[in-house]
Amino acid sequence: MSALKYWLWLSGCDVSARAKAALFLHYGDAQQAFMAPKGDYRMIEGISRAECEILEKRDLSIADIIYGECQRQFIEIISYQDARYPKRLRNIYAPPAVLYLKGKLPNIDENAAIAVVGTRKASVYGIKMARNMANDISRCGAIVISGLTRGIDAAAAEGALLADGVVVAVLGTSHEKDKNPLSPDVAVKGAVISEYPPTREMRNSFFRERNRISAGLSVGVLAVEAPESSGTALFVEEAVEQGKEIFAVPGNADSVSSAGTLNMLKDGAKLVTCGYDVVSEFEYLFPGKLHPPKGGSMVESSAFAQGKNPQQNAEKAGEATKKVIDKENDRGYIDLKEQLSKLSETQLKIITAIDANASHIDDIIEATGLPTATVLAQLTVLEIKGYVRRQAGKRITLNTAKK
Repeated sequence: MSALKYWLWLSGCDVSARAKAALFLHYGDAQQAFMAPKGDYRMIEGISRAECEILEKRDLSIADIIYGECQRQFIEIISYQDARYPKRLRNIYAPPAVLYLKGKLPNIDENAAIAVVGTRKASVYGIKMARNMANDISRCGAIVISGLTRGIDAAAAEGALLADGVVVAVLGTSHEKDKNPLSPDVAVKGAVISEYPPTREMRNSFFRERNRISAGLSVGVLAVEAPESSGTALFVEEAVEQGKEIFAVPGNADSVSSAGTLNMLKDGAKLVTCGYDVVSEFEYLFPGKLHPPKGGSMVESSAFAQGKNPQQNAEKAGEATKKVIDKENDRGYIDLKEQLSKLSETQLKIITAIDANASHIDDIIEATGLPTATVLAQLTVLEIKGYVRRQAGKRITLNTAKK
């Protein structure tokens, strides 16, 4: 591991992000910080006495444990001194010592990245706007940054995935404690990152701390829907301190859910109604990369476009697809003429490989002969559109009703 073990040691120490950053910024890197004379840490501003005592233990076994877990969980390690570490993050307050990655981190510094944020208790309007806005942003050539939490953040990731866009998800937990069903699909084309190493116990403060990372990766922040006092307001406050552009979607004047975003508009956030309103502000910074939205818009009749989760509305989805072909073999098929006309050849191939009584993902991959990454990505799109749903044990079933 050479120098990497010192970064893992620092990352694994149970001290604040501020203390870690103060340490490696003062000494130049984690190895020099580890080798510093005893008692030196107390001279550095931003490190408490209690944190100094933890750091003074200089326990490198932490690094061995973290490295072993990363190998076991297929987690990539990007330290602060790694060339792949985004320059945007280097410039924020308390940059993470290490980023733990699943997927492939895009070249953040050479692309426009927009953080889409909002309330967890989103209205139907908020969910719809988050998906549509993120879908537009992706089709305009920008990256979507999401926390993947329920409500606006998750809806934004879903919208971007529908556009076959790149999403970078920033976790408020370590990877092993991340149970979000969107994470594996985000990692297929984009990346899921965390500053917390494996085995790190989760704390509520982590979700606030990740704001600085999400904002730091972005060039602009889009607030879709938020009440007056909310985590979204704190996120925007962090982004303003970083000098990011702030955008907000208008809501009803008497809506409690939109009170926060309306206040942002009063305070100078730019009012936007589509993704290109946001992306167009950065075209001059990324010439040739950003443009008006390309490709078809989201299918508004899909389960997600109507603000419904297809897993919770499978019966309603089935009612819309009652036609069954080949009843003698008890195979459930979606009405190709009415329901599948807008799907790609690859998506149709996947659907026909799914048995009426559910099929294991491995069987679908084998039956189609398609690459694993392609099948996983397209299953996500089909699930978002409401054509399929996931069951326990990595099994997929069609949203179809039988007569």
